[in-house]
Amino acid sequence: MLDRFLFKQIDNSPLLIFRIFFGILVSLECYGAIATGWVKKNLIDPEFTFNFIGFDWLQPLPGIGMYLYFVAMGTLGICIALGYRYRWSAAAFALLWTGVYLMQKTAYNNHYYLLVLIALIMTFLPANRNYSLDAKRDPSIRTSHMSAYIKWAIVLQLFMVYTYASVAKLYGDWLDFSIIEILFKNKKSYPIIGGLLQEPMVHSVVGVSGILFDLLIVPALLWKPTRKWAFFASIFFHLFNSIVFQIGIFPYLALAFTVFFFEPESIRKLFFKKKEPYQGDAIVVPPQKKLVLGVLSLYFLIQLALPVRHYFIKDDVLWTEEGHRLSWRMMLRSRTGITTFSIVNHTTGNSYLVNLDDYLTRGQKSKIKSYPDFMWQFAQRLKREYTERGEDISVFVNSRVSVNGKPYQEFIDPKIDLASASWNYFGHNDWILPSPSKN
Repeated sequence: MLDRFLFKQIDNSPLLIFRIFFGILVSLECYGAIATGWVKKNLIDPEFTFNFIGFDWLQPLPGIGMYLYFVAMGTLGICIALGYRYRWSAAAFALLWTGVYLMQKTAYNNHYYLLVLIALIMTFLPANRNYSLDAKRDPSIRTSHMSAYIKWAIVLQLFMVYTYASVAKLYGDWLDFSIIEILFKNKKSYPIIGGLLQEPMVHSVVGVSGILFDLLIVPALLWKPTRKWAFFASIFFHLFNSIVFQIGIFPYLALAFTVFFFEPESIRKLFFKKKEPYQGDAIVVPPQKKLVLGVLSLYFLIQLALPVRHYFIKDDVLWTEEGHRLSWRMMLRSRTGITTFSIVNHTTGNSYLVNLDDYLTRGQKSKIKSYPDFMWQFAQRLKREYTERGEDISVFVNSRVSVNGKPYQEFIDPKIDLASASWNYFGHNDWILPSPSKN
């Protein structure tokens, strides 16, 4: 039964067209990051970047290096779309994109993480077996079918993303629509829809539909009677998000994934009319079956575990941020802070406030005022700087934070020397004060 479900051969048209869509979209993302100034703002202008903790060595290339880096990734996207040296191109893109993802988190976005995962998955899929330059150069690799587990791996990944996103919305500030009001408040200037987005009724519709869409979209796409309606709902939902939140290629990547839900024959007729249809019913169990199942099981166990890890960390993730990233917790909070850094110089005996403008860009300052990992990393940065001068310092943080428009509350223990504090990678950092709800 399992062999038939996973290793039955099916038409590979969805995978082929997704390869093309994926390559084009990541190319646009990379070239667009240069054109819109994203690369300059987040990787060139800053004196240093706030990388993922543990990847301090991963800093941007100097000079025009990051422009060349993104040009290279954009070009690899074109190679993926064309199916040119596909395995190498996909692997190289996955490595480079993962690098830039870990390199900075000031402009963190969940779809950057999704791109890491999909790029990694695509590296191992036979997406160049037809309608590719690789197949043209070596016709022996050309085939019209693939194993069914390829489709189901993509579907399962999407199911996890959407389901966790839906469950995460089941909390007070989403259910009373207050966070939606906050998110839409700065959209007033949008032509035509700006005023409409301020209406309480719109907040209610967006709040309810956001939960239901994320929860039901994958099952609705899988079930044939609701598939077309679900597809039209996806178009509206993702275009709405694209227009209102301007989140790059993610809405269009989400629409590209829908090719895996339609009948392969329909995809073939729409995109590859000259392609030979696959009408067989073979079950081809690979010699490395145990390895395939083992890798897939491990990967999806990790994907299941990461989004729930915050339940095993002390206090509320909305307050501490511990366990937030890599968890599909999207559009859930708005954070602001009033934060100062004080240095006590034990070598000179002086004490003074740090002028953040001397170190940080505007975007970095907005993060460092309300996110604990940014605060800790900046304290470590200051400690290294002064140590290089032969001076011993302590760094104390006075911080008040507001989450989702609530009153400002003291956030960091002002008596703790953050320069000497350690970072707990897998648990709670006790120098973060308890959330107001715990008091």
